[in-house]
This record gives sequence, structure tokens and C-alpha cells, in this order.
Amino acid sequence: MDIQTFLELCIGQWFSQQSSYQFNTEKAESQKSELTVEWLEANHSTVVSLCQQYHLDPSQAIGGKKISWNSSSDYGEKKQTGNATIILIPDSNKPKVGKIIQTFQSQPPSPGSYLLAEDEALNLTLEVGDFLMEERIWFASENLRLRTSLIKGNNGYSRTAFYSEIRRLPPQQAA
Repeated sequence: MDIQTFLELCIGQWFSQQSSYQFNTEKAESQKSELTVEWLEANHSTVVSLCQQYHLDPSQAIGGKKISWNSSSDYGEKKQTGNATIILIPDSNKPKVGKIIQTFQSQPPSPGSYLLAEDEALNLTLEVGDFLMEERIWFASENLRLRTSLIKGNNGYSRTAFYSEIRRLPPQQAA
């Protein structure tokens, strides 16, 4: 599988269940979300603007994903809505490896890297301030996506999470 095929599989509406653990508070949480993943073409104004901010050639980007969510916690906490954008710029010699730029809500963009591994899992590494976020995404089937994430700060790991995500509509019906 190539990176473009992987990203195309991500497009659509997803029901997501998350289990997470906060190391510093020793608190486990679970959350349910509705996710919408949209494709941004390489010439989309957001893709071009983010590439230019990081002095990267926008023509090298393959595009990006805009992810919107609406989440609720099992513990009666307030619903959360938000969005993030991830732009991918493959290495010209090794397209399964490349750079990413991610925006999250109104925070400044964060740089990172990606690797599409031999097992067809996408590994993302992102620097957000003093934190390093590692995320691994893979498909158990076309309509079942799994993710893990680890967040590491100066004092070690601070959070880990596991996500199982079920596609609301198969790709051919979403168009």
C-alpha cells in the first residue's frame, strides 16, 4: 500500500471509541466521538499556506486531511468539538517517509514526520511545544481503523490512548 491509498482509506465519517490513561493523575478515561475526515488537495489554500510557513515547496505536498470531531465522555463531562489539519510532504526518494505539519484548533502549526511501515501502519511523530506525540494508525479492515497514541514530556510519558473506529459509510457510498 502506498501513502496516497492509506490516506484515501481514512476519508469519511467514523464512530470512534477511545480508552486513555493519564500517567500523572493515574486516571483512566473513555470517550466516544463522531469524526469526519476530509481530503484537502495539494493546491488547497490551507495546504499551500502551511507549507509556505515552514519554507516547504507546496508542489511537493500530496495534500492533507482535515479532521473534525464531536466527543462525549463517559463521565458526564462537557462535549468537545474541534478540528485538526495534517499536511503530508513525502520524501522524493522514499515516498513511505516524509514530513507532516499539523494544526490543532487555534494553536500554532507543529512539525513532525511520518512513516508508512511494512505492516501498512502509518506512524506519526509530532512535536508540540515540549511534548512529543507518537501515533500509530492501521486498518483491521476497510471499515475498521485502529490507533494508539503516546504523549511524552520532559518527565517521561504523560498519556497513552487506544482508539477503535468504525466507518459510518463505506467509501463508495460517501461520494
